[in-house]
Amino acid sequence: MDWKFLQGLLSGVNKYSTAFGRIWLSVIFVFRVLVFVVAAERVWSDDQGHFECNTRQPGCTNICYDFFFPISHIRLWALQLIFVTCPSFMVVLHVAYREERERKYRAKHGEDTRLYDNPGQKHGGLWWTYLISLFIKTTFEITFLYMLHYIYDSFKLPRKVQCDVSPCPNLVDCYISRPTEKTVFTYFMVGASVLCVILNICEIFYLIASRVVNLRHRGSVHTSPTKVHPDIDHDCCKSSLTS
Repeated sequence: MDWKFLQGLLSGVNKYSTAFGRIWLSVIFVFRVLVFVVAAERVWSDDQGHFECNTRQPGCTNICYDFFFPISHIRLWALQLIFVTCPSFMVVLHVAYREERERKYRAKHGEDTRLYDNPGQKHGGLWWTYLISLFIKTTFEITFLYMLHYIYDSFKLPRKVQCDVSPCPNLVDCYISRPTEKTVFTYFMVGASVLCVILNICEIFYLIASRVVNLRHRGSVHTSPTKVHPDIDHDCCKSSLTS
């Protein structure tokens, strides 16, 4: 899989992210994508070839491997990385939509006019898009963690498993290749995923708190007995039009 392509797409998300979002991207690339590509793929590259059972019954080893590993850790993590990063593209697409509207607005009303003060500023509809993307990413992270724990009943890989699935003649013992090393990588990837969940939750609270503070500030400005400057009224009308 070409992870450089994914990195190139996500690099555009960084300039529209908050401080928590930038830390989240760093964790994704350094502690998840980089570890996945450099080390984790090699650890699981020979998992089926070195999965051995104490029987020579044809097909027994393959069936037992499929029974205990319905989906490989490495493929599940690849799907997880794709699903948790794709919602970030919603923000990029929304900003691109704003920039296109800005271009058409200037072409119609002149280059000196402006529809948005900053197309990448998180207010109005873009704020909701950013918040929804965080909820979706958090949901995907928790779902994949639950799936990993549900499929393997634990994050720790056992050294020996017992299998009596047909065509095995009886209860046979099967041995997993490098279980300790795989367990270490599993806990590392799970820890990185939990860290990403915490960062997403912190960013959600940060966005909501910032929104509440801005709304209170606007309310205090509108209820102030002092004379309101005409530019303030113009900006308020324009923001309601472009949200």
